[in-house]
Amino acid sequence: MNKENKTSHPVNAAVAFAPELTVRNGVMDIDFYKNAFGAVEAMRLNNDDGSLHVAELFIGEAMFHLHEETKYSKMFSPEKYGAGTVTLGLMTPDVHGVVAQAVAAGATIISPVTDYEYGYRQGEIKDPFGHHWLIECRIPPSPDWKG
Repeated sequence: MNKENKTSHPVNAAVAFAPELTVRNGVMDIDFYKNAFGAVEAMRLNNDDGSLHVAELFIGEAMFHLHEETKYSKMFSPEKYGAGTVTLGLMTPDVHGVVAQAVAAGATIISPVTDYEYGYRQGEIKDPFGHHWLIECRIPPSPDWKG
């Protein structure tokens, strides 16, 4: 395997959640996350055939990994079956801006940005590889909300 260190980006939390996403063409698909969310690539390991073994990316302080779907992997891109099993929540103060940037980079809107009475502003998108993202922030709950 070939290792490329892109940048030093330490995880500052004692406990961190780092989802691992599988995509069909990992080497090419990394750019979507950079363009859509401003992700920074911290590290990459390529397999001997040039496919992506793993890339470590950060959106702000949030780390996630990309893996390429290969004949040897047990993980599949949501594209393979046209469905996924998880939605990734991305907390950001600028929900409208991040959704617009992701759409410009190739995402599609599942549900538009909406303010909910329970105290969240949320919009759901699907990235070009089938992964669902809930872009969200907390807002003051409605005084009428009885939750």
